Amino acid sequence: MAPDQRSPFLKAQDLFPPLEPYERGMLDVSGGHSLYWEQSGNAQGVAALFLHGGPGAGASPVFRRFFDPRHWRVVLFDQRGAGRSVPKAGIEANTTADLVADIEALRRHLGIERWLVFGGSWGSTLALAYGIAHPERCLGFVLRGVFLFRRAEVEWFLYRMGQIFPEAGRRFLEFLPAEERGDPLDAYHRRLIHPDRDVHLPAALSWCAYEEACSRLLPPPETAGRPASSGRAGEDALAMARLEAHYMMHGGFLEEGELLRGISVLKDHPAVIVQGRYDVVCPPATAYELAQAWPSCRLTMIPDAGHSAMEPPLRRALIQATQDFRHLR
Repeated sequence: MAPDQRSPFLKAQDLFPPLEPYERGMLDVSGGHSLYWEQSGNAQGVAALFLHGGPGAGASPVFRRFFDPRHWRVVLFDQRGAGRSVPKAGIEANTTADLVADIEALRRHLGIERWLVFGGSWGSTLALAYGIAHPERCLGFVLRGVFLFRRAEVEWFLYRMGQIFPEAGRRFLEFLPAEERGDPLDAYHRRLIHPDRDVHLPAALSWCAYEEACSRLLPPPETAGRPASSGRAGEDALAMARLEAHYMMHGGFLEEGELLRGISVLKDHPAVIVQGRYDVVCPPATAYELAQAWPSCRLTMIPDAGHSAMEPPLRRALIQATQDFRHLR
């Protein structure tokens, strides 16, 4: 399907006003994990599930604001090891299959029959894995920054992003001793799973700073001209970096090309992909390839955006996508 080119001058609804959850709780799942979840918006409305990125990034209050609270029953949760879920940064019993099972457990716990599934970056990976496993539970999909967790995409993250952001790439590699720079994933992973905070925390901050530096077309004005920091507190940075490295070491716990091969189960499900033309973390070629294989999917290419969902052109297009799906029941 041909991409939908949205003008950078398009006027659209920006984030909805801040709102607080009307219900929250913890859900015990397998492997000793307990997941934070919350609901906001219209308790009688159509359910919409937001899947955060990372893995390990956690859900933020701002994510509630992608949805019109008068219409949507908005469900957010922190995936295993992330955010307010416990154990924090835990990698035991933490696989894609575990997370897919967790989503189903949460759906049953909340008494939801079907929901719109919204995910960006790693959240798009998980949304697709869940949708392929449980197509009957999905009304449709809103995806951003598509990542299919194929080897080439992982290698791009580790070795190629630095061709676009060479300063960030240099800092990412120079954190490691020269003799370990040939395999940065293994070198970072060993540090990130090390029990000593003095070993794992600096590695986590370096990993997250690299990703943050490559995530936007234009840096926020207050950070322009300065090296990116991780933007995360110590424990949050550790959760994100450790879980990302854990999943990368295991190929996302997916067979090579598994999601693209399985997309035919969703051929009749409506979907919108919102993709930044200059997304360096999850390059547009992946989103384009997925849209070509998914007849009911519309690819909206945003010409003046990178990876971050908070870039104004991207967030406006994502909100428009949720508005376009208000007819789903």
